[in-house]
Amino acid sequence: MDLYACVRPVKSYPGVKSHYRDIDLVVIRENTEDLYAGIEFEEEKPLTQRLIREIEKYSQKRIRPDSAISIKPISRFASIRILRFAFEYALKFKRKKVTAVHKANIMKFTDGLFLRVARELAEEYSGKIIFEEAIVDNMAMQLVQRPHNYDVLVLPNLYGDIISDLCAGLVGGLGVAPGANIGDGMAVFEAVHGAAPKYTGLNKVNPTALILSGVLMLRYMGESEAADRLEKAVEEVISEGKFVTYDLKPQREDPTAVGTQEMADAIIARLKRYN
Repeated sequence: MDLYACVRPVKSYPGVKSHYRDIDLVVIRENTEDLYAGIEFEEEKPLTQRLIREIEKYSQKRIRPDSAISIKPISRFASIRILRFAFEYALKFKRKKVTAVHKANIMKFTDGLFLRVARELAEEYSGKIIFEEAIVDNMAMQLVQRPHNYDVLVLPNLYGDIISDLCAGLVGGLGVAPGANIGDGMAVFEAVHGAAPKYTGLNKVNPTALILSGVLMLRYMGESEAADRLEKAVEEVISEGKFVTYDLKPQREDPTAVGTQEMADAIIARLKRYN
């Protein structure tokens, strides 16, 4: 399906326990390349041994013979595509700044390409969107110390996965982190936390991330009014703190916590008030 843009907004909602307030960030992660491309070679296999010899031949660098190998492809095509998506997203949703996150100081040809493309595209959006760049390890520290300095972050695949979880931690965790995977003409929406089979049928899990993923879907479909109503309903139920799951209570052992269905029903009841 080539859903190349993974969009993971993180936003503070009153009532969700967090060390921070008023966080409003969007992580845009390239979804198709980088170390997640799945090009790997198992240790001590004949093909891996041959590959190691070839790499040593052309790079003049020694690799231990019992190594496993992963290949990290980053193309100009995919870099242009995801970075343009980030700038256009910022324009569409009236965001002010795009920060390209990389490790080009070490990976000069892969991350270096991503950064060069970011700088080239930033020229096209000069005067419309502020552009910054940040090395990924420093970005992790800056997000913990000064998260309000950032707006839209755009990253290659691996860094995007890691930093999006860090950002979710700023607003209370993966239970309130929605996600979208967007391509040309199609999209799939899902909670960032993914599946949790051990909770199947227990009526226990916080539904917020999945419902907020529905908000992203409505916005993608152009149903902005419906999206705003649904997000408002979620926000009000969480803020009230009465019909919420155990993880949204001040104490996780609170006996007044409700189940997945009951919290969803409370959100539906709020929606009906707006009709």
